[in-house]
Amino acid sequence: MDSLSKTEAEGRIEELLRDWVEERIRVRGQTEDKSRLGGDFTIQLRGKTLVGEYKRSNDVATVAQAIEQVKEMVRQGSGAEPLLIVPFMGEKGAERCRKEGVGWIDLSGNAHLSTDSFFIHVEGRPNKFKRKGRPSNAFAPKSSRISRFLLVHPNRRFRQKEIAERTGVDKGWTSKVVRRLEEKDLVRRENDGQVEVPDPSLLLSAWHEQYDFSKHEVLKGTVASKDSVDLTGRLAGAFESSDVEYAATGLAAAWLLTRFARFRITTFYLSRLPEDELKREIGLREDPKGANVWLVVPNDEGVFYGSSTREDVRHVHPVQTYLDLKGHPERSEEAADSIKSEYLDWSENDG
Repeated sequence: MDSLSKTEAEGRIEELLRDWVEERIRVRGQTEDKSRLGGDFTIQLRGKTLVGEYKRSNDVATVAQAIEQVKEMVRQGSGAEPLLIVPFMGEKGAERCRKEGVGWIDLSGNAHLSTDSFFIHVEGRPNKFKRKGRPSNAFAPKSSRISRFLLVHPNRRFRQKEIAERTGVDKGWTSKVVRRLEEKDLVRRENDGQVEVPDPSLLLSAWHEQYDFSKHEVLKGTVASKDSVDLTGRLAGAFESSDVEYAATGLAAAWLLTRFARFRITTFYLSRLPEDELKREIGLREDPKGANVWLVVPNDEGVFYGSSTREDVRHVHPVQTYLDLKGHPERSEEAADSIKSEYLDWSENDG
């Protein structure tokens, strides 16, 4: 289903609120009130005035922009409560709203609204507005080299030419990707033409929202071992002596970086699938059932950028580790939180 027009959204919001609070609710599209309150809708509910901003896109970058818009409306003295309305609120967008204290409703039937007069929380309704086809994506495999480069160097500014040279992306495509990121306020171009990231956490969230580990080629198998940490070291040694580029990622990289928790699945990026000789050397038996080793050929070599070595094991940068944990089982969410808090907390440096 396509996203709704503002008029259609107005009717849908009225219908949802009427079901939730079991009383007649009037949602007004902004016409004569627009200059005074701003926003797309005003809603009177239990003695409160909500000023709603409607966005047809629900990616976290758009949500972040809308949050700033609706908060500015409230700061201008309307005395109203800010409200964000989208077709479907994703996990990252909801997290951003919660952090900024902005209520939201999605047209799929979910919501989080909290004031001193009422509390509404609805979750679990499926997305009724999934888009068909592939949207333009600044985080496609090769394009994502630019975001990775900027996040590995979050407090620096770069000329576009240097970004292109250091990522191996041609100048024309670099310009296109930077422009897409700039449209979402994920990067900022200064007067001298240099590019910087005003909010690294937002850029990482926007990328994480789009990231799909399954798009890489993954060979799953079993290698006899009683200890996953020892196995990680043994595999790294075998890859080091071969002519294949490698780097640990996922739970193995998280262990090396944070000592977060023991793990069962050891994951390595390899520049190509191992040949039979290397498989025999490491004792790999290919079988996805009960696999304790994932060997991954990336959909772009950019995953190796920023890699480093710890305890004689080469591993990907914390940014890549955080992204890859999205596609892992076990305690991957907790491991990702540990990586983020220890290596990717830019709160003091944002802006």
